[in-house]
Amino acid sequence: MKATTRDQLALVSTATLCTALFKRGLRHQFLQNVHPLNATLPNMVGEAFTLRYIPAREDLNTLSVFQDRAHPQRVAVETCPSGAVLVIDSRQDARAASAGSILVSRLMKRGAAGIVTDGGFRDSPAIAALPFPSYHQRPSAPTNLTLHQAIDINVPIGCGDVAVFPGDVVVGDGEGVIVIPAHLADDMAAEATAMTEFEDFVTERVMAGQSIVGLYPPTDPETLPAFEAWRQGDRQ
Repeated sequence: MKATTRDQLALVSTATLCTALFKRGLRHQFLQNVHPLNATLPNMVGEAFTLRYIPAREDLNTLSVFQDRAHPQRVAVETCPSGAVLVIDSRQDARAASAGSILVSRLMKRGAAGIVTDGGFRDSPAIAALPFPSYHQRPSAPTNLTLHQAIDINVPIGCGDVAVFPGDVVVGDGEGVIVIPAHLADDMAAEATAMTEFEDFVTERVMAGQSIVGLYPPTDPETLPAFEAWRQGDRQ
């Protein structure tokens, strides 16, 4: 991902990105039932690095499996690239945890940009206190082994009813998480930045008492010239 793209996506909302993608015919890129543990953190932006769980089978998922240094969950945490977002397919099942605070802390220390699951996290109060963007469905104390078997790393997955391919660009804010196909990331960043600037202008005018009719969308002939003047610094 280009540095300029990352910087632009860090300053736009998932709502604006949803609209920008809608214009391209992509209507279902926002993860369903996935929420921030700490909605006050800055935007999460990074390329997707994925982990896939399948339903656990009791004879294969005892606590002793974590002694195996090749266990996929542990390997994913230790190989997720700096600047990437670890996205976990937990089959939208939050009855058992996808990870806990120690693994999330390790990801943070390794320089990851964030973590996302459509399941739940254990130790969620501790994760919420970290300066690290983390998104899940809801808190879940039971160990992942109760229901989940980590099986694949960095393959296409589903998360929150959205297809996530390795390298897709993942953006999270206080509302949730959106996935941008990798080949559209630069265009979406630029378009969403322009949309955000116009929306800031509209918000200022609305707060000053102006009607949205003709302003949003800008169908009145004077709206766009007024916006251009505002952009040039005449923000009175």
